[in-house]
Amino acid sequence: MAYADQQMSGNRVIAIILVALIHLAVIYAMVTGLAYEAVKKAIEHVTTVNVNEPPPPPPKTPPPPPPTNQPPPPVAPPPPISISVAPPQIQTVPNIPPPAPPVLRVPPPAPPPPPAPSKARGVSTKNQGSWSARIQDNYPARAQDEGKEGTVGVNVTVTPEGRVGSCSVTRSSGTPELDSAACDGMKRYAQFNPALDAAGNPISSSYSTSIVYRLQ
Repeated sequence: MAYADQQMSGNRVIAIILVALIHLAVIYAMVTGLAYEAVKKAIEHVTTVNVNEPPPPPPKTPPPPPPTNQPPPPVAPPPPISISVAPPQIQTVPNIPPPAPPVLRVPPPAPPPPPAPSKARGVSTKNQGSWSARIQDNYPARAQDEGKEGTVGVNVTVTPEGRVGSCSVTRSSGTPELDSAACDGMKRYAQFNPALDAAGNPISSSYSTSIVYRLQ
């Protein structure tokens, strides 16, 4: 082979190698760029996890030294503490006020008891039909002989025993014999239930009536 041909063959080989290197570089660059993007995306999706390492075990304490027979060092007693307590303050009152007078509470008076029912009553006649007939039967003889008739009004005082104590003519019959006979008959024959006061005790009272004299 000629020298020129050998030189050309070497140049071609160099050119081919350079082209191959360029292609490799381009492919490497492309692959490297794609890989970088993939790695970047993978890093963004990776969650960071903090792993706490367990604390180291505590150091082993050395065993205490064996006891010795040396006496402990003397301990000085604490100094005495003096506490001064202030005495309580006493408040004095120069003038003691007099005690307040006691309040007298007077209870209200009890209401009076209700009054007892009254037993008072007025005088009333007793067996009036019997004794009035006896008074009329005791007709005065002179007035009867003279044919005198009339009505005599009388007012009598009735004693607590129910008898007539006194008698007065309140309306005359016009005949003195008839008037006198009417009062005499009331004192002799009339009977009454005496009047009573509020406690029920008999009392004196007055009573008025009329005596009629008629000839048969």
